[in-house]
Amino acid sequence: MQLSNNKILITGGASGIGLGLTERFVKENNIVLICGRRESALKAVSDKFPTVITRVCDLSKQEEREKLFQWISTEHPDLNVLINNAGIQQDLMITDNDFYQHAKEELSINIEAPIHLASLFCNLKSLTTLMNVSSGLAFTPIARMPVYCASKSFIHSFTLTIRHLLKKKNIEVIEIVPPALNTDLGGKGKHDYAPPVSDFIDAVFEQLKEQKTEITFGFSDGMFKSGPEELKKAFMRMNPE
Repeated sequence: MQLSNNKILITGGASGIGLGLTERFVKENNIVLICGRRESALKAVSDKFPTVITRVCDLSKQEEREKLFQWISTEHPDLNVLINNAGIQQDLMITDNDFYQHAKEELSINIEAPIHLASLFCNLKSLTTLMNVSSGLAFTPIARMPVYCASKSFIHSFTLTIRHLLKKKNIEVIEIVPPALNTDLGGKGKHDYAPPVSDFIDAVFEQLKEQKTEITFGFSDGMFKSGPEELKKAFMRMNPE
């Protein structure tokens, strides 16, 4: 992937990793579009980076994903990079009465949205690169986040397969595999202990320069490269009884 002179759509681009990617791609001389549910968060980004194009969109809804694609097709038909970054993370107990409802919310954002957007955008003639954001927890889950971890395992598998399937269309498929970072994912203060997003973004761009298609950092690099026994031991460490 070339790092400049792209037109890029980043879902969930107003906060966390998405915001980090937005800022860096702007600095690298790209046209960046972002979407998200909160208009105030989108406005804060466009106030700081006036070139960023924003659109309010609830990716949990099929009709809004389709409207997003139609908007891109009509207003930005030269868009060549899609980054499926938006995601939510919840602590859930399967015995809770509202477990299934909360699980459906996670699945709609973390799985349905990237599947649907990938299927729509891969038919955009200008598309050259598709990025999916998974997680180090795709390989070793934390039990209190069962649906989130499973959804990221799905994204890892899905990315492997569509990388193979989209070779014929000359679309490069990249997996970004972050560890826990100091963001508000899952709730304010939950990840205060973790590395800053800026360190991760620096690592992402170094690996993109190296033309890597599987991008890892810190904990996620270790989990990505571990075998079954190592992953089993990591699971036990992360989920003490």
